[in-house]
Amino acid sequence: MAAISIRELTKVYATGVKALDALDLDVADGEFVVLVGPSGCGKTTALRMVAGLERITSGTISFGDRVVNDVSPRHRDVAMVFQNYALYPHLTVYQNIGFALENKKVERAERDRRIRSAAGILGLGDLLGRKPKQLSGGQRQRVAMGRAIVREPSVFLMDEPLSNLDAKLRVQMRSEVLRVHRSIGAATLYVTHDQTEAMTMGDRVAVLQGGVLQQYDTPRTLYDRPANVFVATFIGSPAMNLYEAGLSADGASGVPGRFDSRPTVVLGSQRLDLPAPVAARVAAYQGRKVVVGVRPEDLVVSSGPGLVAEVRLVEVLGSEQHVYFWLDATPAAQAAAASAAAAAADEAAEAAILMGGAPNGMARVDPHTPVKPGGRVTFTVDPARLYFFDPDTGQAITG
Repeated sequence: MAAISIRELTKVYATGVKALDALDLDVADGEFVVLVGPSGCGKTTALRMVAGLERITSGTISFGDRVVNDVSPRHRDVAMVFQNYALYPHLTVYQNIGFALENKKVERAERDRRIRSAAGILGLGDLLGRKPKQLSGGQRQRVAMGRAIVREPSVFLMDEPLSNLDAKLRVQMRSEVLRVHRSIGAATLYVTHDQTEAMTMGDRVAVLQGGVLQQYDTPRTLYDRPANVFVATFIGSPAMNLYEAGLSADGASGVPGRFDSRPTVVLGSQRLDLPAPVAARVAAYQGRKVVVGVRPEDLVVSSGPGLVAEVRLVEVLGSEQHVYFWLDATPAAQAAAASAAAAAADEAAEAAILMGGAPNGMARVDPHTPVKPGGRVTFTVDPARLYFFDPDTGQAITG
């Protein structure tokens, strides 16, 4: 039985805004599940309803076999770590960690045991006598986590706990949070807007957009088999390139779903041949428009046949190069609207405009590959690494 079971969870505010729409989610005991999505997607609202801090419009939340819809927050046996540390500045680390236990009148010896145990797990043993102003940001966040751990809850809820830390410290704290999770073993529901954080931390990841669950699966599956255009563009950094395309075959049989000659993807004036296994996946779309996606890391600079593009901008990052290019193909309108990651390329696009035109694609290539702005380059791509989506629904075409 799942430690957390969410069924048809819906939140509609008095203004009529639907923040969450019929969310279904299970979190197993000991599982680390991440809710991810852009601002306003409903992830924090969902977390607050699980915590009991937000009223439920409809649906149910269960912990084990107990429905907790009408159970007060203090009786739900959950501990929540917030975005801001909310430490008491006049109390020591020891006192901050043990504050809730003291309020609950936990026996002094038991309180001391829990505080020191949590401090040991979090590496705070030598800092118990310090006050918050004497701590770094990462240490303060660990104190906030310690305050949750000592309560020994059955469920942990974390609302963007690393967002106030600098980039380097966030990376360090990701492994710290997971280490603590493994040592505690409680079911954890973790909210973030950072897809890298979600992918590196979650046993499973729930992707939300507009209050609706888009896909709930392992990070590997989200990356390899995105359910729709939104997931495809949100998961993966840099974001997937998406273009309007056609599917055709010279001498086609005229029978829907059957090709008598090698099928091709038509991108502007260029074509990519599809081997039989890939063609079979999209056979129902023969002679129709599709959206074709290719990840930046799957584009390989080559001297052989492939997609010819004009280089607009090159960013040398040491271990790799980001090559922004213009391809004779039309970017998918849905991709531009749905991709929360598109904003990350804005600066590069603006710089490219000054160099002769905005790019409509990006490749991540080896740092020693000789590419220069203004030049032409040919990209080869394994057809098995192409993604296909229905242009009307945005749903993945899986055959």
